[in-house]
Amino acid sequence: MLFTSKKLIEPTKPYSLIQGRTVFASGSPFDPVKYNDQLFIPGQANNAYIFPGLGLGLVMSGAIRMHDEMLLAASEALACQVTQEHYDKGMTFPPFSNIRTISANIAAKVAAKAYDLGLATRLPRPEDLVKFAESCMYSPNYHIYR
Repeated sequence: MLFTSKKLIEPTKPYSLIQGRTVFASGSPFDPVKYNDQLFIPGQANNAYIFPGLGLGLVMSGAIRMHDEMLLAASEALACQVTQEHYDKGMTFPPFSNIRTISANIAAKVAAKAYDLGLATRLPRPEDLVKFAESCMYSPNYHIYR
């Protein structure tokens, strides 16, 4: 059953209506839901998962244009990071707490697709695209000078 609404739906409702046999994702984060002694973790389905890695992959490869296959590569890279353990908890995406790792893996797949399609201008192609993606990420660490 698909729930759609312009109003915010609390995740407790779908879990109780369908006896815990649902996958719930919303644009907003929600706390875990307990139903019949099972803990479900509602997904946060918004652009915070795909777009940072997609953009990083384009920039780090120097892609001259965006291709549909790059967006598909980003989506597949995200989907590959969902484990059976996540599914068992009702999760549709990997934990958002791992967003830097998730984004690095997405960026690597997007950049690889840019190289495969001949759209990358940053040459030569880095040997390890995940490590290169991690090295290109902004890190909010501030040095103390005194």
